Amino acid sequence: MSPARPSRPASIVLPSPWRRRGLGVAVIGVLAAGVVCVRSAAPPRGDDYTRYHDRNFRVSRVVDGDTFDIDAPDGDKRVTRIRLWGVDTPEVGGGGKGVRHFGPEASAFAKETLDGRRVHVVLSPLRSRGKYGRLLAYVHVSRGGRMFNEMLLEEGYAYADLRFPHHYKKRFEGIEKRARKAGVGLWSEVTLDKMPAWKQRFEGG
Repeated sequence: MSPARPSRPASIVLPSPWRRRGLGVAVIGVLAAGVVCVRSAAPPRGDDYTRYHDRNFRVSRVVDGDTFDIDAPDGDKRVTRIRLWGVDTPEVGGGGKGVRHFGPEASAFAKETLDGRRVHVVLSPLRSRGKYGRLLAYVHVSRGGRMFNEMLLEEGYAYADLRFPHHYKKRFEGIEKRARKAGVGLWSEVTLDKMPAWKQRFEGG
């Protein structure tokens, strides 16, 4: 098990240009630093940044290792579905997809850690929604506490998702490499054919 990291205030989770300032200033600051490619980013949908960023919500349902609902309405829905930024846990068979290596274990870890708990949500000002309309977020188990995205990687329950640019991409990739070297979680027995299709392409390339 990896040691817990010291707590840190949510205000330093993202670079200073991203801290509750106008999106125009944030975009200029991020692009100047070369952190995100603007062609791959989409602006926040509606008032997502105002409604969700730097706020606490209760987790009402855990779908799988990297997806869960919080107790906040989203349009005509009673809850908001969150997809964790920058990580990908193995499938557990939903949506017609088969169960992948370590999927049930990742889902169980998420339920044990998050179900019914209040979590702290942090958004990127450049993109707030994914392909299926889910809210993309970095989620902390408490304000100033550990980031759950990182916990999944540290304990070997998730892959660092290299398909899309985001602020912590290099950092998450480094955490995955350390977990892989240590052989924790899924890395103890995973083989190429057990990895998700996108990961197989990256490994083969």
